[in-house]
Amino acid sequence: QVHVVESGGGLVQAGGSLRLSCAASGRTFSELSVGWFRQTSGKERELLGRISRSGSNAYYADSVKGRFTISRDNTKNTAYLQMSSLKPEDTAVYYCAARAGPSSLLSSLYDYWGQGTQVTVSS
Repeated sequence: QVHVVESGGGLVQAGGSLRLSCAASGRTFSELSVGWFRQTSGKERELLGRISRSGSNAYYADSVKGRFTISRDNTKNTAYLQMSSLKPEDTAVYYCAARAGPSSLLSSLYDYWGQGTQVTVSS
């Protein structure tokens, strides 16, 4: 069983930066592709981006392109979401998800989810 844990959320001022971490255990990390999502109350879960198993390929949603960067360190079994130029509308619960296979834009294809970490951006 794969266990996924996000960390690094918190309160930050608009324009600031924050880095979230996603640690996975239970399977060889390089076999897992990773997606980052966020959700606010009353809205559907939004894909922010995803990264391939090797880390050589990443995709970003238009809403965060140029501000967020996804990376991973397979030696540390951890993926990262570096967020900069944060805006109040980035306030949400952020989730990391993993799947054994190619990365996907579809949340339904991810098998393993973390519990989420709250990010709050103050104006």
